[in-house]
Amino acid sequence: MKHRLERVNELLKRELGDLLRREVSFEAALVTVQQVDITPDLKHAHVYISVMGNEAQTKAAMAKLHDSRISLQHLLSKRVVLKYTPHLHFKLDDTIERGTRIINLLESIDIPPDEPLGEPESESESDAK
Repeated sequence: MKHRLERVNELLKRELGDLLRREVSFEAALVTVQQVDITPDLKHAHVYISVMGNEAQTKAAMAKLHDSRISLQHLLSKRVVLKYTPHLHFKLDDTIERGTRIINLLESIDIPPDEPLGEPESESESDAK
């Protein structure tokens, strides 16, 4: 059963991405479907959306998605045949921004290079012995 849910998730992700590209226009530079998680009863689908743009564009894109949810569900029901058409829940996926912030923090840390182990003694130290 788990494999069926994974296949349905991928199918919904692909079809919703295509529907968003064709049916909805956004002010943001790029709006993509990152992941879809459908419940085991196939009645609800959590759609994780990534928006490339500023804060205002992100809010506008999410508002537009929430407003067009019913029409997207209707179009999805024509493209994907399931016993129930899932109720779409759009959520903002900010993992890309968090990952970029973590990478920037890691790059800003100044770590001195490691000293090699077992360095040979200098000539002046060996003469003193």
